[in-house]
Amino acid sequence: MKTAASIVAIATMALSTPALAKHHENDGMEETAAPTAADAKEFVAQTEKELFDFSIDAARTYWINSNFITDDTDALAAKVGAQGTTMSVEAAIEAAKFNDVDGLDAVTRRKLNKLRGGIVLPAPTTEGAATELNEIATKLNSAYGKGKGTLNGEPINGSDIEAAMGTNRNPEELAEMWESWHDNVGAPMKDDYARMVEIANEGAKELGFADVGAMWRSGYDMPADDFAKLTDKLWAQVKPLYDQLHCYTRDKLNEKYGDAVQPETGPIRADLLGNMWAQEWGNIYDIVAPEGAGDIGFDTTELLVAKDYDAMKMVKAGEGFFSSLGFDPLPDTFYKRSLFTKPADREVVCHASAWDIDNVDDIRIKMCIKVNGDDFTTIHHELGHNYYQRAYNKQSYLHLDGANDGFHEAIGDMVALSITPEYLVQVGLLDAEKVPSADKDIGLLLRQAMDKVAFLPFGLLVDKWRWGVFEGSIKPADYTTAWHGLKLEYQGITPPVDRPADAFDPGAKYHIPGNTPYSRYFLARILQFQFYKAACDEAGWKGPLHRCSFYGNKQVGAKLNAMLEMGASKPWPDALEAFTGKREMDGSAMISYFAPLMDWLQEENKGKICGW
Repeated sequence: MKTAASIVAIATMALSTPALAKHHENDGMEETAAPTAADAKEFVAQTEKELFDFSIDAARTYWINSNFITDDTDALAAKVGAQGTTMSVEAAIEAAKFNDVDGLDAVTRRKLNKLRGGIVLPAPTTEGAATELNEIATKLNSAYGKGKGTLNGEPINGSDIEAAMGTNRNPEELAEMWESWHDNVGAPMKDDYARMVEIANEGAKELGFADVGAMWRSGYDMPADDFAKLTDKLWAQVKPLYDQLHCYTRDKLNEKYGDAVQPETGPIRADLLGNMWAQEWGNIYDIVAPEGAGDIGFDTTELLVAKDYDAMKMVKAGEGFFSSLGFDPLPDTFYKRSLFTKPADREVVCHASAWDIDNVDDIRIKMCIKVNGDDFTTIHHELGHNYYQRAYNKQSYLHLDGANDGFHEAIGDMVALSITPEYLVQVGLLDAEKVPSADKDIGLLLRQAMDKVAFLPFGLLVDKWRWGVFEGSIKPADYTTAWHGLKLEYQGITPPVDRPADAFDPGAKYHIPGNTPYSRYFLARILQFQFYKAACDEAGWKGPLHRCSFYGNKQVGAKLNAMLEMGASKPWPDALEAFTGKREMDGSAMISYFAPLMDWLQEENKGKICGW
């Protein structure tokens, strides 16, 4: 996840605008002249300057709040958020006044559209609405950061319960952690969340959108309805692979736990998949790994521990990958100002995030790093945001962002795909003689699919749920029922226990109370394979796609940087074409990557009742 620069950019717009009122010299009566293309250009320039200045103080405030959660920092963050929301709404309303102006150049038109539609939570102009909206948003974010579940009746915090869900194999304890987290974290948020939706929808309507969901979908250089169709099309491409993975995984869980815990047919019990939200399943690879084919010969967590890696060394390794592509080293301030481990003396938001404080080079990450393979991958992901942020830092303010938000999420993941056994040898983590041979490829691909493929339906349904909430088809009374309905429909997942009517299970997922649009993560899962294949093609790779590492290839780095430095200055198809040569997002690279696994899964699933 990225934050700071992007959050400030989409939550803050400028208050003051160039004067559009002119006066009759003779009678002193004021007459409002029709806005012109010159007025629009002046408005955009002034807005960008005010945005830039405001964003730096706002980013610092949010950083402090995330790293020192107290009532006081909550209040400061809420105040800044309210200021930013007021600014954003006023600027969006002004930007809308230029919709029908003739003679606008393409850059000005693009920036006006970004001002009008780029607010995550728009507040209406009603007095006090912006303050109330931001107080609720801050309260929800902090409540999540302070949330705790239980294990054997004892409190356990967010980062620890996430780790425990990945390693614990006791179904009773897994159910306790799952249920306690959803009850303790989600349920108390429900009324506040419903009120926040109500306020934000009023704001979206003032800006000419049907609701907040329609506003979010409008940010992809296409009509909102077309974006929903695009995500459905991409899902249709990759769904057959997910269906086979689900069928195989359910069978292995049934073998381990028996019919009483995991039935042989139907949906999978959510808490058995190694992740609180069943969004990635890699933590249970030991359960599903087939004999022989499943032994990939190494475990990244064990390699890191054996080589005495700590949080700092893991971050340095991630930096080293980007350096090998020709990117400049991270600034000294990155290491001085980032948060790498959970402090013992205070509450922090542990959810990993990347920050750009000054829109130039004060880039940071905030993580509670644990020495394991998952966090090693996450570090590469977060650094992908940071290198993207620095690459486009010469763009004007409204273009300080990815080509679309899926791009921003995909860059680090594309690099993480290159964490192959050969790469681990290159950086000294794996002995060359222990590189798994070709007969281990199914194991390598299955381990990758347990995260990459398993995530796809979850990445899609989070915003499908929110789109329904914002448009009103999902009422507060049905929040949890609809959430699990979508999880059943798309993931084939069911809760381990019956859920009460007053539950708010969506709130137990950070991005819901954190108000982070989620379609970007679905797009990123598709785009990272498109980017990865383009990088491997550029590097001249001839072997199986999943074995490709472009570590050390400066040619790939130069071409990647050409896309990154564009920022949001061009429509995303232009940026995509700069790196991949193609103008459409497409799931075929992912299908190619996992093709050997798909054949194997279909063979393994013969005779089984797949689906749910």
